[in-house]
Amino acid sequence: MSDERWTIGRLLTWTTEWLGSKGSESPRLDAEVLLAHVRGCQRIMLYAAFDEEVADETRNRFRELVRRRAAGEPVAYLVGHREFFSLTFEVSPAVLVPRPETEALVSRVIDLCRAAASPRILDMGTGCGAIAVALAKHLPRARITASDRSSSALAVANRNAERHGVADRITFVESDLLDAPELGGPWDVIVSNPPYVREAEFASLSRDVRDYEPRAALVAGPRGVELIERLAAAASQRLISGGWLVLEASPLVASEVSSILAATTELEPGSVLTDLAGLPRVFQARRL
Repeated sequence: MSDERWTIGRLLTWTTEWLGSKGSESPRLDAEVLLAHVRGCQRIMLYAAFDEEVADETRNRFRELVRRRAAGEPVAYLVGHREFFSLTFEVSPAVLVPRPETEALVSRVIDLCRAAASPRILDMGTGCGAIAVALAKHLPRARITASDRSSSALAVANRNAERHGVADRITFVESDLLDAPELGGPWDVIVSNPPYVREAEFASLSRDVRDYEPRAALVAGPRGVELIERLAAAASQRLISGGWLVLEASPLVASEVSSILAATTELEPGSVLTDLAGLPRVFQARRL
């Protein structure tokens, strides 16, 4: 094969097979995203140039990214961005990579606030700002505050808000949970995708997540619901009457989350929403 031309088509075929042998769950997609990134084009444009030869310098850059991907580094970190709710977000190892499952969280908050005149929304644990920015784009009258305990995460979130033209409508606050005075409320909606992995689960996570994404944004504690307990208690005091707490959590702790919301004074649990796999994913409760 050494004297064959390295066309886009041949490079994608070879890389897909190699990444598949290294354990990638989506080797073709990974190869296409990385090659489009180094060529500075949209992924769809690769198909219009299958027979085009790839320059040595481009191939060398691509080879290095493929090597890192084979070692487990997430594609989103390699290219520096990820799509969420049809928007492109900067990501880095300072923040979790946004997941498709979290889009259901955003959709639910939009439904709750669509008719409100000027809803006050708190996004607790904003990370890259995906939830807050998506809400700001779809709820132009909302007043949104986004908090995180990581200053590095907040820097990424700020840049994403600027990128999408909503920085003037989101206030970013560095805080551990709702400790900062600026987070006292009252709020119409508190939304959060908090850490909910149990400590015993961490070693079994895929290496992409376990070895590269921020552990503090993943692991809650031995039971996986420690942060949710604190958040529910705080929300019961800081939501307006009729306001909503909307949370994402793992199906593995679904019963515990439901029990926490049911046991929290001043909160009335709502229905649990399922993800695309039919698993319980979005939990909600209304303040009495």
